[in-house]
Amino acid sequence: MGATALSALSDTALALDYPRRSVRLLVGYAAGGPLDTSARLIAQWLSERLGQQFIVENQPGAASNLAAEMVVRAPADGYTLLETSTSNAWNATLYNNLKFNFIRDIVPIAGVRRAAGVMEVHPAVPVTTVPEFIAYAKANPGKINMATGGVGSAPHLFGELFKLMTGVDLVTVNYRGCAAVKDVVIRSPHRRAVGTAPGWWCVACRLSPDGPVAILLFCLIVTKAGEKPCPTKI
Repeated sequence: MGATALSALSDTALALDYPRRSVRLLVGYAAGGPLDTSARLIAQWLSERLGQQFIVENQPGAASNLAAEMVVRAPADGYTLLETSTSNAWNATLYNNLKFNFIRDIVPIAGVRRAAGVMEVHPAVPVTTVPEFIAYAKANPGKINMATGGVGSAPHLFGELFKLMTGVDLVTVNYRGCAAVKDVVIRSPHRRAVGTAPGWWCVACRLSPDGPVAILLFCLIVTKAGEKPCPTKI
């Protein structure tokens, strides 16, 4: 789930001739991830529709809390927006000393996207179903790295919940954004990793150290309720 939001509105932001100048759209994760991608599509559409530039700024860190705080501290004039995600909702329970109250200090504008979590494996992995992956992971405890888009990100919590529900021992490695995880999976074929591609939760395990890198994944499960079964190959 994603949305665009801003700090508490002033009368200026409610003016009929808004915007009069360029608008900043902050993203709490690195460029190339799903949140960044949707923000750039929205910014382009708004720029064309409203006649002013909507500029995406990536401010990764602390599961998007840094970007949220920047928006809260910005003038309440509607010219500093935040691309939000589910992380902003559950950060209130993961972080004890936030310098803002998200519900009080941020005003939602519109929902802009809905994304499912998808569990995938590289075809080199000898599994094609979730039970097979669980058995494979239990046979290799502590040997599979679970790379996430950062502490508190959706892929991180998906992965931790999966570990709790199944009892598998995966080693969590947090990166600054989903794009970094994708890069790790693609460029490090000797590693085992659970990573993300835009809009996906991916699981990719070790290929042979000298083997080729292929971006071909088998889909095992979709987290979104009511979603149609994913194709066997992606």
